[in-house]
Amino acid sequence: MTEAKPAVGSTPIYLDHHATTPVDPRVLEAMLPYFTERFGNAASRTHRRGWDAKEAVERAREQVARALGAAKGEIVFTSGATEANNLALAGLLDAYGERRRGLVVSAIEHPSVLDTARWLAEARGAKLTILPVEADGVVRMEAVREAVDEHTLLCSVMAANNEVGTLQPIAEIGAHCRSVGAFFHTDAVQAIGKVPFDVLEQHVDCASLSGHKVHGPQGIGAIFLKRRDPRVRPAPLLHGGGHERGFRSGTLPLPLIVGLGEALALAAAERERESRVLLTLRDRLHRLITDALEGVVVHGTMEEGARLPGNLNLSFEGVEAEPLLLGLRELCLSSGSACASATPTPSHVLRAMGVSDDLAHGSLRFGIGRYNTEVEIDRAAELVIARVRKLRGS
Repeated sequence: MTEAKPAVGSTPIYLDHHATTPVDPRVLEAMLPYFTERFGNAASRTHRRGWDAKEAVERAREQVARALGAAKGEIVFTSGATEANNLALAGLLDAYGERRRGLVVSAIEHPSVLDTARWLAEARGAKLTILPVEADGVVRMEAVREAVDEHTLLCSVMAANNEVGTLQPIAEIGAHCRSVGAFFHTDAVQAIGKVPFDVLEQHVDCASLSGHKVHGPQGIGAIFLKRRDPRVRPAPLLHGGGHERGFRSGTLPLPLIVGLGEALALAAAERERESRVLLTLRDRLHRLITDALEGVVVHGTMEEGARLPGNLNLSFEGVEAEPLLLGLRELCLSSGSACASATPTPSHVLRAMGVSDDLAHGSLRFGIGRYNTEVEIDRAAELVIARVRKLRGS
């Protein structure tokens, strides 16, 4: 059954900020000159346009480094976190694989980590171990200590999960990896700008990030590669020109890099205030829904400080996500299951957490962001409550 769409001209309430975020107007303002009068190739070293472009790139590199607690020379620009994750896993195996072949990743990683890890095991002979998580979506240190040993080349555990928002014990995992001589990589896409993140304090050797998750532009990201104790030098995935100290050849997308730098600078400066606002809105949405409906299941821990402040992942007993979403055309939401697929399967994250297929098929992910308001949250709750009641026949 096809549900009616909102009236032409209406604006849906956007609650899918874990998928992507709108570009902050301040970021757009910083980018615009580099599309027009301040264009240039940062690799051109013989004229003013190239010098100006190089200066803008290095300023952005400094902004990114500062947001991570890193040094400027430890930042390499990429097309996004997918490329950065591939560079970390495949690049390190290519560079250091003669010494160690062990690769450890968590069961709830983004596909750009999980799929890459499985391919490296099948095609490159990596010895892959997949870390389990508990029902709250958190990797336990006992499992890390058992899996990561002197044969492990790299352990990769995401800082914050993109579906259920759970935060991992990154500092403890990094410290253990350091103690056995293994590299530690984290996909920090969802964490940066939302929760405290510092590569030195958390013993991170390499970290991936993406601009479009922090109100920056799509198509740009970066990877942090530690320069000492240990020195992290993955083999490049792309060749031809030797850009980015040889780690990532290709003409640098100047406007996007400027936007990434500005977005991370703003996120770092406003993180504490913004996180408090997001947490207030998230808890309001949770309270409104659970006060009105029975049979609401929260996926992931709600313990303070253990979840992204703007994340809420819910299932509604007896209700599947597809018909639920079809009746919520005023909202931009995503489901934890691939309900648009011809052969829908439950979320691998929820499965790893031990969630039943019935509940996993009915999960909704609410991603609250910078521009959401109480009015929007109240309206979203009202719509969800009404739709669930209708589908339950109550």
